[in-house]
Amino acid sequence: MYNWKLHAVALVIIVISELIGLIRFNVGPGTVILLPMLYALLIGLALTPKGLKVMNNKDMDDASSLITVTLMLLMARYGTLVGPTLPKIIQSSPALILQEFGNLGTIFIGVPVAIWLGLKRETIGATHSIAREANVALVGDVYGLNGAEGRGVMGVYIVGTVFGTIFFALMASFIDILKIFHPYSLAMACGVGSASMATASAGVLASIYPAMKDQILALAAASNMLSGLDGLYMSIWIGLPLTEWLFKKLYPVKHGTPAPAKGEQQ
Repeated sequence: MYNWKLHAVALVIIVISELIGLIRFNVGPGTVILLPMLYALLIGLALTPKGLKVMNNKDMDDASSLITVTLMLLMARYGTLVGPTLPKIIQSSPALILQEFGNLGTIFIGVPVAIWLGLKRETIGATHSIAREANVALVGDVYGLNGAEGRGVMGVYIVGTVFGTIFFALMASFIDILKIFHPYSLAMACGVGSASMATASAGVLASIYPAMKDQILALAAASNMLSGLDGLYMSIWIGLPLTEWLFKKLYPVKHGTPAPAKGEQQ
């Protein structure tokens, strides 16, 4: 059954967010860019049953079932980006692929902190990666988004959407001030698998180096696309198993009991 109310509200949110457009402002030496995705998220949060009550619990359940479908469309879009930048990607492929191992650092930092804060199975979803679109889809497929792991990944996803673009935009300009890395290296670092974060940070670099704008945006897009593709396999083969293993080892240290298993009531 179609939920026309849900589709109508989503359309209105999209139109309002796109009409607002990009908002740029300076913070010290850095530039902050606010994207329509951020406005859409905040408006959507305001309309929930705990906000203005425009949407009810049934609407929320219907919306959650569409997340995986929409993320598949985004992954298909990532695939179409590879063609125009293929020569540059091949030239830079070793660096682009090796940077994926850096994403595993979130596990060794995040799991101990999450357990210390009192999270249980939410730790798995929250810390196995930076929890962007592809990772949300992965956790939803492996564990389901209504479980503890789903709550963990969605929590980090929402926080990343709200604060991630601001953080990445500032970080790109601040690191560039150090003049340690070539603009192309910074462009590759922009692509962590998040369209909003990559757009914000690459946009800042492109405004700093207008003569290199096309190359910066191409490398950032290629890096982001690869992070969404090979980063997904990195999470499947290494990220999730490593997070599960570390969670089982560290949870008893904090709580004195065995770590809860998948699907176990907490």
